[in-house]
Amino acid sequence: MMGSLFAGVSGLKNHQVKMNVIGNNIANVNTIGYKPGRVNFQEALVQTFKGAGRPSAVTGGTNPQQLGLGMQVAAIDNMFLQGGLETTGQITDLAIQGAGFFILADNNGNTFYTRAGGFGFDADSNLVDPSTGLFVQGKLADASGVIPSIAVIENITLPFGQQDPAKPTELVTLAKNINATATDSWPHLISSGTSGIDQVSGKAVDGVGGTHTITITGAQAVQSSFTGSNVGNDGTGGLIGNLGASMTLGDLGVTIFDDFGLSVDGGTEQRIDGLDSSTTVGDLVNFINQINGVTASLTGGEIQIVRDKAGAPSDYYFDSLAAVDGQLTTGAGGGATAGNILGVIFGVSGVGSRISSTGGAASTFVATDTFLPDRGYGAAAGPVMTTLDLIFNDTTGLVTGLDGLGGGGVILTSPNGISATAGDLIVQTDPTLWSTSINVFDSLGGKHTLMIEFFKSIVDNRWEWTTSLTGIEVITGGETGFVSFNSDGSLNSFEYFGGATAVTIDPRNGASIMRIAYDAGTIGEYDGLTQFASGRHDATFVQQDGYGLGVLENISIDQSGNISGIFSNGVSRILAQIMLADFTNQAGLRKAGRSFYQTSANSGDAIEGIAGATIAGEITSGTLESSAVDIAQEFTGMITAQRGFQANARIITTSDSMLDELVNLKR
Repeated sequence: MMGSLFAGVSGLKNHQVKMNVIGNNIANVNTIGYKPGRVNFQEALVQTFKGAGRPSAVTGGTNPQQLGLGMQVAAIDNMFLQGGLETTGQITDLAIQGAGFFILADNNGNTFYTRAGGFGFDADSNLVDPSTGLFVQGKLADASGVIPSIAVIENITLPFGQQDPAKPTELVTLAKNINATATDSWPHLISSGTSGIDQVSGKAVDGVGGTHTITITGAQAVQSSFTGSNVGNDGTGGLIGNLGASMTLGDLGVTIFDDFGLSVDGGTEQRIDGLDSSTTVGDLVNFINQINGVTASLTGGEIQIVRDKAGAPSDYYFDSLAAVDGQLTTGAGGGATAGNILGVIFGVSGVGSRISSTGGAASTFVATDTFLPDRGYGAAAGPVMTTLDLIFNDTTGLVTGLDGLGGGGVILTSPNGISATAGDLIVQTDPTLWSTSINVFDSLGGKHTLMIEFFKSIVDNRWEWTTSLTGIEVITGGETGFVSFNSDGSLNSFEYFGGATAVTIDPRNGASIMRIAYDAGTIGEYDGLTQFASGRHDATFVQQDGYGLGVLENISIDQSGNISGIFSNGVSRILAQIMLADFTNQAGLRKAGRSFYQTSANSGDAIEGIAGATIAGEITSGTLESSAVDIAQEFTGMITAQRGFQANARIITTSDSMLDELVNLKR
């Protein structure tokens, strides 16, 4: 019976321990980075009254008889659960998402670990825990913003208020697209020579600016024609020397009126109907003019017929017809005969003789364009010679213009037909340009505006470039060059003329000579300048590596713990990196108060490393990790602890009543 009393006492005592742990958890329900404790119980000593019996041939085995003597605390564990993240907006408030601990230390060699990241800066710009003054540990970057591989973990001190010296620009980066089909190459007629060209229109497809000197040789196309022989019968057998418009066919001796017509270019025979003895010469001219493709006129007492369209006589011609048995024909038996129009009016003698046009000729013009680009080097410097296309008037057959200048798109015209040049025909085309600029810095931190202007080259897939500045600076080398592209739009080359490898500039303000190289991307790739038919330009400078004098004004902290300084000159550079620690057995850490932990014999040594890399957890700036205490779970544990305490109290009181009854047996 005394055993039940002692068992009940152990239950009371140890459930009180559980209540103490629960009370501590609830007390820290709003403590940042707090990890709750947990009590585990186990049975205490066991008294054995009888051991177990082995089975025999006669009977089976028997179980042991044992009596427990109460319970005890097996362990008080720290539960390293992830707490929720609360946004504060304070840059130096840090929370760890996942495994890991912040490392804090003093200058006496004592090291602590915590999940409570409410940090700040002290008067000496040290990153510290404000409540204890312990220094946050990490690695410091060098002057270029790189964490050296041999850097040691130490106190993090930032150079607030210190000046960051200027760095001269050494590299500028170009990227994005130059439009492959771009052209702003408007043409301007500078001189016509004797070509007769007075109009220029369109835009040069190649987009290249420069001077086109055009030489036209050869002759214009000629029209074929036929002229009568000033004949006519005066009625007495004599000939009339000149025809007059009022003379009638009958008076001139025409007796056959229905066998005259013309065939144009070997086409359908067109006979003139309605002629009679009273038809005048003027009327005959008008009748001929009704035949498509020819024009007749009475000139100098002669009827002249001209083919309207000039050109080769094998293509553009006409001839006469005559009637045989009332039908027009070009075969044997047709042609001039006594009394018909061919013989009387046009003086064609002999049966079967005909009118056939003569004198036509095709154009022999050749227009040669000698083009000298405004800008360019090597193959792009020119001159380039091309033969332009001739533009013919479909009605007259005359050459009235030239096409093909600037790769096409530009048309030169003369409404009345062009002529060979006795003096150069000169056309100027505008260049196709695209420019972009960026501010660069010299060794004294002086700012200069650097501009690069691209202009389309006569060489396919190539753009010439020129560098300039807007101030008093002087470019002493590498001022010009070219960029070329592959047929798939990727970068082929970026070159400087004259063997330069960079642009050299004298700032003329006491600073050192600047040497700035262009980075246009990787050859054969699309990570820099490209040339696609995008319809627009957007090639630009995307960055440069220089900056002026600056002062550290603000910081930012990323997920890896990198502390980047933001300077007044716009530069952002890594200044330090917060390091984290982890342990093989986090539960083995020893609490040191103030939300700190220290290593113990069972925690293992700290594994120090980088958040998100060596250490699995990541750092979030502007937040704090809230307490991991679960109120619902703690209240539930409180209820079970209370009931356990009550039940053990009942064991004691019941055992006491039984002892009281035992004592009363003597009465």
